Amino acid sequence: MTDISAAALRGAVDLSTLRNRPTPTPADAGAATSTDTAGALVRDITDETFGEILELSRSVPVVVDLWAEWCGPCKQLSPILEKVTRELAGRVVLAKVDVDANPQLAQGFRAQSIPMVVALVAGQPVPMFTGAVPEEQVRQVFAQLLQLAAQNGVTGAIAVEGEAADAAPAEEPPLPPLHAEAFAAIESGDYAAAITAYEKALAENPRDEDARAGLGQVRLLHRVQGLDLHEARAAAAAGPLDLQAQFDVADLDIAGGHVEDAYSRLLDLFAALPAEQRPAVRERLVELFGLIGATDPRVIAARNRLSSLLF
Repeated sequence: MTDISAAALRGAVDLSTLRNRPTPTPADAGAATSTDTAGALVRDITDETFGEILELSRSVPVVVDLWAEWCGPCKQLSPILEKVTRELAGRVVLAKVDVDANPQLAQGFRAQSIPMVVALVAGQPVPMFTGAVPEEQVRQVFAQLLQLAAQNGVTGAIAVEGEAADAAPAEEPPLPPLHAEAFAAIESGDYAAAITAYEKALAENPRDEDARAGLGQVRLLHRVQGLDLHEARAAAAAGPLDLQAQFDVADLDIAGGHVEDAYSRLLDLFAALPAEQRPAVRERLVELFGLIGATDPRVIAARNRLSSLLF
């Protein structure tokens, strides 16, 4: 997660225009031993109040949910985000942004498509995912977020009146051994070992959808590790039919939340290539479809275009 944020955020999220906000009071900052006077683990934020939530992220990781009333996938994802946030009992705060009512925030996060979910850790943005994703995947990404926050010294929690903050969080069932092995490898930055663990899990149980989702995510992490966005785009512009150059930019676009851009790039490449080179592009597209989810409208549209190019 750390590496993907470093690679993707060079072109994905720009919060520089959003930092000059009113300074929050100490209570708003959410110290680990204080009561959150805003009174909620889940709260709506605006262009004007973003500075408060940015400051809060220095003590408690904040998950930002960019949504809109007209967005069907948002209505699927938001209740899951709220449920998982409340279960964590103050270790995470969920900040909801209506992109229609808050255009400056939408622009700052470069929300080209929604739902888009980004975390804030110590004032720094960390991409999480775009599109509606299953609850189990949300839980996995939140677990990774807490690990990343701890690595950066953000380990506070807030006590919220009227919420479940005083109750002990429900004990999570232990991960299967190979999943635990993969998580440990991801935490240490050894993505190759994580890939191997997930591949073993799938070999043992081909229906293990959590392992399949984890494998796709960690393969993306592995591929974008060390990539420079500007260099990758320059290489892709210089070689419009260079498979690796186009794959690199598509991966970075997915990591940065620019899902439609990634799919369009690879579909245009597929259309331009001779038949013998097309299977590699189709395989990469199918893998990137799996990262976003089969029911996402962007995936459905891209699959339809791919089918029309195939037949």
